[in-house]
Amino acid sequence: MVPSIKTALFICTHNSARSQMAEAFLNALCGDRYEAKSAGITPTGLNPYVVRAMSEIGVDLSTHRSKSIMEFQGKTFDYVVTVCDTARENCPFFPGEAQVDKSFPDPSALKGTDEEIMRKVRVIRDEIRNWVENTFCKESLQEGDLAEYYRE
Repeated sequence: MVPSIKTALFICTHNSARSQMAEAFLNALCGDRYEAKSAGITPTGLNPYVVRAMSEIGVDLSTHRSKSIMEFQGKTFDYVVTVCDTARENCPFFPGEAQVDKSFPDPSALKGTDEEIMRKVRVIRDEIRNWVENTFCKESLQEGDLAEYYRE
């Protein structure tokens, strides 16, 4: 029996960094079980530090673009995941899915030299990868495994 592919939509403020990384990691790490998309409340261009940090580990975001949540209106996802507090507070309801909230630091708010910013972006990148892998890519995600992240 072929398992069905679950769908996930990662949402953040600008769809420039955190949600892009989460989408890429879910598709790369367990794309045999999930199809991930990402969007933003007010989309902007991709964060160049994030594009660089992802390319360092072999994940190419050069063909990605920031997308508005409006592109996904009327679609149903198994999981709608907000990866920042602004999206959690302003995200419209997507019917028929589990809503999951997990906030990560905003790479666009980082200050410092180019190398200091890159070092911090790598930390955020690795946090997102570990969370996606441990949360979604376990051998068998069971009902309730995401309970600590569910929106009330």
